[in-house]
Amino acid sequence: MVQMSCTANPDENLKKAIEKVREAAAKGAQIVCLQELFRSLYFCDVEDYENFKLAEPVPGPSTEALSKVAKELGVVIIASLFEKRTNGIYHNTTAVLDADGAYLGKYRKMHIPDDPSYYEKFYFTPGDLGYKVFNTKFATIGVLICWDQWYPEAARITALMGAEILFYPTAIGWATSQDEETNSEQYNAWQTIQRSHAVANGVHVVSVNRVGFEQNGAMKFWGGSFVANPFGRVLYLASHDKEEVHVMDLDLQKTDRYRTHWPFLRDRRIDSYQPITKRYIDE
Repeated sequence: MVQMSCTANPDENLKKAIEKVREAAAKGAQIVCLQELFRSLYFCDVEDYENFKLAEPVPGPSTEALSKVAKELGVVIIASLFEKRTNGIYHNTTAVLDADGAYLGKYRKMHIPDDPSYYEKFYFTPGDLGYKVFNTKFATIGVLICWDQWYPEAARITALMGAEILFYPTAIGWATSQDEETNSEQYNAWQTIQRSHAVANGVHVVSVNRVGFEQNGAMKFWGGSFVANPFGRVLYLASHDKEEVHVMDLDLQKTDRYRTHWPFLRDRRIDSYQPITKRYIDE
């Protein structure tokens, strides 16, 4: 897990991220997850056409640089990027690079928010690749992105596709004008919903957030990155105000025990779930 702060210089951020990947690998990491849009400040706080200049093709320059690092260190890298697909079509995209440097593919964020300081619909076209899993050297992983983490359907589908770990690169914070009670309530909701995905699907969940003040001090990204086991127990919790590189050992062999003792997947009534495809059940 790489929880870090960012600057307005994309090259500085890429260099810093690579340094932290190296630090993680030196600590024994096999899979390294970077936070959402790690190459820049979180630019979606404003609707500014100049910010489209931050985008790049995927695969492209960032994946090429990270591929070399992945191959050198023998680690998998999960890298969240601002993708320029073509003129006028942009995505919030995460690329996965295997331990031999191979580009395994990408996931495009499906759920796009539009809230004060999170004007993502201005920038991002909703994902059209569906939910994805990636068969890496060390595990079959599922990748979802930030706002996706509030949706149990996304976690369920990705888990049913065979993901052993759900990774959530994230960029979420508190407005500095908020009171502490509101901050606590929001963070606890964010962590609780993701821990529930771990329980419902019998998988580990790894959520990696950015940290530090942005938007001229109006937003404090809250860090709080964490790892939960298949029963929702928090195995590691990062601070709210420090950069951290943490390596967590996950025993994927325990997944079967959780799923057989608490057989939620076995007892699913898939014949009764058709109404979930409606926006709202009012007739």
